[in-house]
Amino acid sequence: MYRRVVLLTLLGSLLGLVNTLPNKDDWDIYSFHINSTVTSRYATTTITSRVANRMNESKEIEFHVRIPKNAFIRKFRMFMDGEVYDGVVKAKEQAERQYTEAVSRGQSAGIVSSVGRTLEEFKTSVTVAPHKKVTFELTYEELLKRRLGKYELQIFARPMQPVKDFKVDVHINENAGLKLIEMKGGLSTKELANAITKTVTDKQAWIYFYPTVDQQKVCDSCSDNGLNGDLVIFYDVQRDVPFGDIQTGDGYFVHHFAPSDLPRISKNVVFVIDQSGSMHGRKMQQTRIALIHILSDLVEDDFFGLITFDSELFHWKQELVQATAKNIEEAKEFAEKIKDRGPTDINRAVLEGTRMLNAHPREDSASILILLTDGDPTSGETNPERIRTNVKKAIASKFPLYCLGFGFDVNFEILEKMSLDNDGLARRIYEDSDANLQLQGFYEEVATPLLKDVTMIYIGGSNLTQTNFSQYYNGSEIVVAGVITDNNIESFTPEVVALSRTTKITFSCPIATPESTATAPIDRIQRVWAYLTVKQLMKKELQLSGPEKEKVKKEAMDLSLKYSFVTPLTSMVVTKPPGEDSAVLNKPKEERPETDSIMRHGVTRKFLTYPTRQRTGFSGIYFHIHFFLENIFLSPAAPTQRFLLRPEKVALPLCFDLPTAIDVKLLHHPSRGLDIKGIIGTEENAGFTQLRIHVQSDIYIEVDTESISVKEGQNVTRYSEQTQITAGSVTVIMRDKEIDVSVGDIRFVILVHEISGRKFLWPVFRQMPLDDQAEGILVYNNGHYEEGENMGTTSSIKVQGKEIDAGRSSAVDYSLPVPVTVDCWLLSAQSVLQRPSTDFNN
Repeated sequence: MYRRVVLLTLLGSLLGLVNTLPNKDDWDIYSFHINSTVTSRYATTTITSRVANRMNESKEIEFHVRIPKNAFIRKFRMFMDGEVYDGVVKAKEQAERQYTEAVSRGQSAGIVSSVGRTLEEFKTSVTVAPHKKVTFELTYEELLKRRLGKYELQIFARPMQPVKDFKVDVHINENAGLKLIEMKGGLSTKELANAITKTVTDKQAWIYFYPTVDQQKVCDSCSDNGLNGDLVIFYDVQRDVPFGDIQTGDGYFVHHFAPSDLPRISKNVVFVIDQSGSMHGRKMQQTRIALIHILSDLVEDDFFGLITFDSELFHWKQELVQATAKNIEEAKEFAEKIKDRGPTDINRAVLEGTRMLNAHPREDSASILILLTDGDPTSGETNPERIRTNVKKAIASKFPLYCLGFGFDVNFEILEKMSLDNDGLARRIYEDSDANLQLQGFYEEVATPLLKDVTMIYIGGSNLTQTNFSQYYNGSEIVVAGVITDNNIESFTPEVVALSRTTKITFSCPIATPESTATAPIDRIQRVWAYLTVKQLMKKELQLSGPEKEKVKKEAMDLSLKYSFVTPLTSMVVTKPPGEDSAVLNKPKEERPETDSIMRHGVTRKFLTYPTRQRTGFSGIYFHIHFFLENIFLSPAAPTQRFLLRPEKVALPLCFDLPTAIDVKLLHHPSRGLDIKGIIGTEENAGFTQLRIHVQSDIYIEVDTESISVKEGQNVTRYSEQTQITAGSVTVIMRDKEIDVSVGDIRFVILVHEISGRKFLWPVFRQMPLDDQAEGILVYNNGHYEEGENMGTTSSIKVQGKEIDAGRSSAVDYSLPVPVTVDCWLLSAQSVLQRPSTDFNN
């Protein structure tokens, strides 16, 4: 039966040409939150959107999310009808089989990708019953890269309607100390600037963006349809120690190395510019503009060369010359006359640039070769592998090769491989009006070399990410992560050896042992290592062939699966209720936009995808996943706090979520006259901000992260230092990170955790007599659960004899002094508690 399609676009742009355009009265985005936490340059961002269907019939609603291209999606969840459905990361081949089978059965499934510059887009759809709700939640992670002296955190928003409860919360925590915080982007213009508040201390910053409904219509590119733009946060950190910032935790380390107070190394640079026929028109014009600007930025102690090529070579000068004012003006005149001509001989042009650099060796200088081209090799040597071999042999690891690919006709893969072969990188230049600025921006990143032949050494370290770098440029940063062998921090000795302008230089760790990051999430440093390792393994796999290629590919895929990263080697299968068809999320390759189709219930709907140009110059890569759910959906409140249960007859612990910012009944023990309540914090997995203990009729104890208040009768006493407290049958022992509480034969411990500078409480029962009348969230750890059929990512769990489907997920176990992340079977709170979770709210 045909169903009308309602399109909901969140943080993205309208791409599908569907039969019916959305009427904003049909649906309501009643809440939309972005929460981004950056700790030591590693950003974890969660986007939560709650949507209601206001109509009297079921509607399909789509969810769009734009994320940075360098990020890995870690988790996607939907809350529907009191149940939680998690995406599961699988090997791409396995996920593709599931996708293909769904299509062959005529079921709804689809993947569509298009091209973007800095962003990718995730899209999924769900059918919502009349007057019901659904909650979407997406989490992604990204290691922020330092460019031109700044880190950049980009948040994009385009909900297509004003949202009453719209919030963006950003928390930055840098132990090295903050040096700069500034905000740009379309969402910081006009009246929206008044919706931004900022609090900055020495090491932390909080940015809140809470626009009103009216304010959401008044940014540079906003309209009555609400927000449309990005909020970009730039920052840097203090660099008082040249060695940099090294952090350890859970047997792993991450080292950020970015010294700045070093003399500039003069450079030898050769520009190799494609002037083949395909560069005709705006490409050639923008190249000339950029090249003239770049030549103006050369410093007098630099030496440079300039070659243009098609099937022939054209030199400005046969050899490198000094960047004097006279030479620069003559080179600009040459650049202004560059015109497009014939076919493309990349091999000959790059080898000639290499010859010029090799023929002009200078001590205390750094050499750089920059190639700009927009096409395939079509003249001379055209075999990509022979070109790679020729170039690598000629350069012989003496200097880096940077390849700039103009547009989408270029063979970008060969550029990537040549750059990786020769310690450089490849970057695509997009055919936009600002292409000349893209070229200039890239040159500025490599314009000021400070070190060369950089070697990062870690005695007592293993499983290291890349440790050798041909050059280090001012405004950039080198990041290395690894494993501390046997977790022996005392034998771990890091140092950096490099060549500066005048001499060999060694950077040593200024303290006996690197700083531990106990306040950070327990697995963050390990995840940074995994993120870097996967990225670098995928680059390495691009260069290899045969068994070596397959070995590296498997290693990268295994890590992606272990850490639930959606990478080019893995896909996410969105799990749904029994009987529903599959949906698959891929991280797409960057390719030219084209016509795509989606199969829905045997009907193929074709539509166009294309890069949408924003005023900021950004465009998106689009993931589309479409599926239909017939269930009636009801959205629970979110964000949530996850709880763990450890029943004996279940291999994995169970877990369930409760909403935050509520007062929860933890224990009611009538025979002991004991009541314990806890207030859950307002953030995702924020723990308890306060515990309230009531004993008999006249003893009230309140515990927060800084103190304990005891009310006995009319007397109230507050304690904030380590001590022992006795009140009636209650004994409380305050310690630094732990509070012991005894009430007769009941004993529990309140752990005080601190993560990213935020403290919270977590109660753990050590001794509690069983009592059929006792109730509360914490009583259910002794419930009756059994595991049924286990299918890897799903399982049937018997709760009080009733069989319930569960999906595999993860949770942080805060019952330990040092929290750890564990796998668990995720059920709804109502399934575990066997009654509405609201019965446990106070």
